[in-house]
Amino acid sequence: MNQSLFQPHPSELVFQNFTPGQTYTLPLRLYNKDKVSRKVKLERQDSDFFHVARPEDAGSRVAPGLAASFTVSFTPQENKDYHHRLVCVTERERFEVPILAIGPRGILDLRDELHLPICTVKASTERTHLVRNIGNAEAKFNLDTKSPFSVTPPCGTLDVGESMQVTVTFNPMTTGDHSQDLHLHYHTGEDVYIRLYGACEELDIHLERDSVLVNQTYISLANVCKVSLTYRSEIPLQYCWTTWPSLQEEALSFLRESSSLQQKEEEKEERKRWLVQCESDPTAIYRLPQLSKALQERRSQLVEDQRLVLSHSCFTLEPAEGEIWPKTPAQFNIIFKPEEAKLYQHTIYCHVTGREARLPLTIKAQGLGPNLQLTYNRMDMKNVDIGGKDCYEVEMYNKGLIDAPFRMSNPDTTFGRCFSFSPEEGVVSSGAWQIVQVTFQSCILGTFSEDLLLTVTGQPQPLTVTFRGCVVAPALDFNVSEINFGDVAFGFPQTLAFTLYNTSFVPLNFALRVLGDGTGAPSVTSLKQAYEVSSINWECGADGGLGAQPVEFTVMPAVGSMRSLSDVTIKVTLCSNTVKTYRLALVVDVEGVGEEIGTLPIYARCCVPDIVVETPVLDFERCFLDHPYEQRVRLTNSSPLLACYGMLDQEYEESPSLLFGSDTPRGLILPCTSEELPVVLLAKVVGRQQHTLRIAVFGSSQPSLEVVLFCVGQGPKVHVETPKLDFGRIPVLTDITRVLHLSNESPIPAHFTARMVNTHQHSHS
Repeated sequence: MNQSLFQPHPSELVFQNFTPGQTYTLPLRLYNKDKVSRKVKLERQDSDFFHVARPEDAGSRVAPGLAASFTVSFTPQENKDYHHRLVCVTERERFEVPILAIGPRGILDLRDELHLPICTVKASTERTHLVRNIGNAEAKFNLDTKSPFSVTPPCGTLDVGESMQVTVTFNPMTTGDHSQDLHLHYHTGEDVYIRLYGACEELDIHLERDSVLVNQTYISLANVCKVSLTYRSEIPLQYCWTTWPSLQEEALSFLRESSSLQQKEEEKEERKRWLVQCESDPTAIYRLPQLSKALQERRSQLVEDQRLVLSHSCFTLEPAEGEIWPKTPAQFNIIFKPEEAKLYQHTIYCHVTGREARLPLTIKAQGLGPNLQLTYNRMDMKNVDIGGKDCYEVEMYNKGLIDAPFRMSNPDTTFGRCFSFSPEEGVVSSGAWQIVQVTFQSCILGTFSEDLLLTVTGQPQPLTVTFRGCVVAPALDFNVSEINFGDVAFGFPQTLAFTLYNTSFVPLNFALRVLGDGTGAPSVTSLKQAYEVSSINWECGADGGLGAQPVEFTVMPAVGSMRSLSDVTIKVTLCSNTVKTYRLALVVDVEGVGEEIGTLPIYARCCVPDIVVETPVLDFERCFLDHPYEQRVRLTNSSPLLACYGMLDQEYEESPSLLFGSDTPRGLILPCTSEELPVVLLAKVVGRQQHTLRIAVFGSSQPSLEVVLFCVGQGPKVHVETPKLDFGRIPVLTDITRVLHLSNESPIPAHFTARMVNTHQHSHS
C-alpha cells in the first residue's frame, strides 16, 4: 500500500542544448506496477514553455505491466534554465514528475586527477595549471580543498574561451602519502571533484647532541656553549626555536589563549570550531587564511610571546629563528645567565623544515650564588646571666667571584627575639671578610638553642649558625651555709649577720624574706613587755594566740641593689614569740628574674627559762591597817637564757582584806642570776589574812608562779596614861575639870570616841 501504482520513465525530463524559438519533445511513460488495471491522468498545468500531448485513449485503464504514453513539448524563448512539474493523478495517489531545461554552461577543462611533486615535510610544492572555459556560457566558480593542500585563487569568473592560472600547493606537516579532493563548484549549482595526490618525505636532520650541560655559572655572570644542527639537503631550511613540544600543543594553547579575548559571537563560534578541528588535526593551525583577522593576530602575538619567554629566561638561544642555506653549517649559541643558585633544566624545541617532529634540546646548567662561608656554625654560650648583655663575633669570608649581599635574621621565638646584629645587613666583596657582632640579652630564664639565619642573596637556602646556652639567674652566694640561732629566749631579739655576694656580671635588685614567718603584728620583745604596763599578754606575745602568727624575723636590709661582683652585709633578727623549733629558710628574690633565686636555711629553738621562787611564802605578821609593809620575793633563773617576769595584778574584790603590789612589778632576769621583786602589802581588815601573789614568766605556758602572803591585821594602839580620874568631893553645881592623857603608840592614825558608861551622865568627845 505504501508503493506508488505507476512508475514514471524517465523519472526526470531534461532538455539540453536547445535554441530559443525551436520546439523539442521528450516521451513520458507511466508504467502500471499494480496487478490490476488502473487509471492515470495528468493534471492540466498552465505553462508558456511546456505542453503535454495526451494519447487518444486518455482516461482508459492501463493494464498491469503496460504504460500510458505522453509527449512533452518544450519551446524556449531564451538561453536559460527552465523548470516545470507534471502532476500525475491515479485512483489512490498523486505524484510529480519534474521537468528541467538546462541552458548553456561554462565548463573548465580540469583533469580528474592531479599529482604534485614529492615534498619535504613542513616544506611546500606547487603545481600551476592553465584552466580554460570550454563551455558555451560564462563560468563563475569556487575552488577549495583541505589540508595539506591549498588552491589559489579560491574563486574566479571566465567568459567562454577565456583562461587563467590555478595553483595547487602541497604543504604537508606529516610524512607519507596524502590525497584530498579539489572541490570545483559552479554558480549554476554543479559540483566537480578533482582528486589531488601528494607524497611527503623526511630529511636526515638532527641536532649534534640533544642534551647540553653548561658550565657552572655565577649569578650575574654568563656562560656560552654551542650546539650544531647537522643535515644533508639541497634546499634551504626554515627553523625557529619554541617552547611548545608539538604542533598540537601549540594549536591548543593558542585557542585557549584566544578565549580570553573579547570576541564577537561569530568569532567565539569560529574558535570553538577550530579547537575541535585542531584536536584532531594539529596542522590546522597553519591554515591562517581560514582564520579571522582577530584570531590570526592573536596567534602571531602568542608565537612572539613564546619567543620573548625563550629569550628573557635564564637561557637565551641565538639565533632564535631564520633560514639555513645548503652546505652552510648551522650553529646556535646557548647563553646561560642564572638568576638563582640552583640546578636549571629546560627543554626547548627546534621547529625545522624537513622534520615532522620538533627536535628537542635539553639544557642543564648549575647556577652558583655568592660563596659566603662562616668560620663556625655553632656557638655554645653556656650559662648566660639573665639581663646581661653578651656579645659575640660571627666572621664570614666570601670565597666566590661575585659580591655577596647578606642579611642576618633571628627566629621569631622567645629567645630568638633576644638576639640583635650589627650590622644587620651588608655586602661582602669577593675575597673579603666581614664581622657581624651578635648581641644577646634575655630577661627570661631557660635553656635555648636558636638557629640564626644568614640569608645570602642568590642562595636558595640560608646559612645557619646555632647559638645555644642557658639563661640563668644571677649567681648569688652566701658566706655561711645556714643561719643557726641556737636556743633563743622568748621575746629577746637575737641578731645574726652574713654576707650576700653577687658573683655575676650584671647588677641586680634584690628582696629578702623568710619563708614560713608569720603575717600578723610584729612580735613583742621582753623589754617592751617589761616596761609597758599596757602589755598584759604574758603567754603568747603579740596576739594572745588569736589570729595570724606574729612576724618574728626582721631582715636588714630587706631590699636593695647590688652592683656586679659586689657584696652586702645582711642582718637577720629573730624575736620569737612562739615556743618551738624553727626550720625555715631565708630566700632571695631578684627583680626581673624570679623568686627564691637563693635560699639560706634558718634554725632556732625558742625556750622559756624555768624560774624558781626562792621565797614562796611571805609572812608580814602583824600589820597595822592601811600601813604599807614591804618584803621581797627572790626569783632565781638557773638557765643560760634571759627571762622576763611580771607580777600579775591582784584580782578585783568588792572589799578586799588586804592589798598588795610592787613599785617594779616587771623585770628581766639575767642568765644564772637571781632577782628580788619588792612586794608592798596593806592590811585592810583586822585579824589574820592570807592571799596569793602570782608571778608570770613571759612566754611560759606553765601556771604562773605563786607566793603566799600572810599577815595579821591590827588597828591603832592607844595608851591611856591614867586609868582612873578622881574628881574627889566637888561642890554642887560647880564644873570641875580633869585631863585624860591618850598616846597613839601605832604608825597609823587612831580615831577615838569618849563616852560615859553611865548614860545619865554627860559625855564628851
